[in-house]
Amino acid sequence: MKRFALAAALMASATAAQAETVVLTAARMADVLAGKSVANPVVVVTDGRIAAVGTADRPPAIPADAKRIDLGPLTLVPGLIDMHVHLGGTPLIGGYRRLEYTDQFNTVLGVPNVKATLDAGFTTVRSLGEEHHADVAFRQAIDGGFIPGPRIVAATYAIGATGGHCDENTNVPSMVRTSPGVADGPEAVRHKVRELKKLGAQVIKVCATGGVFSRNTDPGAQQMTYEELKMAADEAHMLGLKIAAHAHGTDGIKAAIKAGIDTIEHVSFIDAEGIKLAKEKGTWLGFDVYNTEYTLSEGAKNGVLEENIEKERRVGTLQRENFRKAVEGGARHIFSTDAGIYPHGMNARQFAVMVRFGMTPLQALQSATTNAAQALGRDKDVGAIAPGRFGDIIAVAGDPLADPTSLERVAFVMKGGKVEKDVR
Repeated sequence: MKRFALAAALMASATAAQAETVVLTAARMADVLAGKSVANPVVVVTDGRIAAVGTADRPPAIPADAKRIDLGPLTLVPGLIDMHVHLGGTPLIGGYRRLEYTDQFNTVLGVPNVKATLDAGFTTVRSLGEEHHADVAFRQAIDGGFIPGPRIVAATYAIGATGGHCDENTNVPSMVRTSPGVADGPEAVRHKVRELKKLGAQVIKVCATGGVFSRNTDPGAQQMTYEELKMAADEAHMLGLKIAAHAHGTDGIKAAIKAGIDTIEHVSFIDAEGIKLAKEKGTWLGFDVYNTEYTLSEGAKNGVLEENIEKERRVGTLQRENFRKAVEGGARHIFSTDAGIYPHGMNARQFAVMVRFGMTPLQALQSATTNAAQALGRDKDVGAIAPGRFGDIIAVAGDPLADPTSLERVAFVMKGGKVEKDVR
């Protein structure tokens, strides 16, 4: 027994000796938990997690052999979280132009896309729909150290109705293709949730209504029944997964909230009753209020169908008006951009739009940090610069609690204690 105790003590001593500690200092830090700016922060990261947080006046204990990184006039910010991305997507190839490319083309595009996302300061993302389970492949490659990228919470295929937003509707009758995510009826939905979990999904996405970028669907029309949505939510929760719903239309939004869906994406036509219901149920709302300008200015030349552009014109303005109402109504918000509709790496441009339409800079930042982490069920790991959480820390020029555009100027990115970008 003494021999085993001695061996254990030697192993613990060796592990302690190998522990890598990095100390970050900067001009200020955005404390998203306390909702304030902290001057002259000192953050200690050991073996990829935050060990201690203090200030220059009241520094934490620092090992003698710690590596020090002084970020000078920059502001430390928790690694950002985008709750709605499509990592294999590109806005440069729209409409029927997609048929010119081979099946795995978007998987190849995902490699630079995940790098651009990480460089933009987004150290965690939720992938809400990829063909060929490509987001699982991205996650495996990143986690294995083969390519740089953010932490990925993958949905693989989105579940939708036949002919709905998440089906494949761009083919002529002689070339009909049904999306592998299609499921009609509660039992088929139950099976599809289990199948996606089997194939690597960490979150489930359902398409409750029509959409902007699908052919021959009305964004406002409900496409999955309450019974189907409830089955999806119940099954996902039983399996320990969170669930998101694409929902533009008023009825589909409310059906998804009542069914127990955790987050509602787009939320364009939500009404006062829906806002009240979301607040009562604690449902998170993810308005993608940035991408309208990009689609309207760039979509046509990139092959986006006029049908889709016209729907964006109709949806965009009303969505932003309803975003303001939801903020004023006290609903809970997450940062969801639908990246891939615009070029990856531009995610942070949404912060200024959120502030323009009613949020404070702090609320906007919290939507992509504390709120997003809580909605993911990962608030012990990400979403704040706090002891115990991953060393996911970025540094920006300026103060994001005063100027949300400062989040577009990311000079430094650390993920899990490893420096991924440093352009000071």
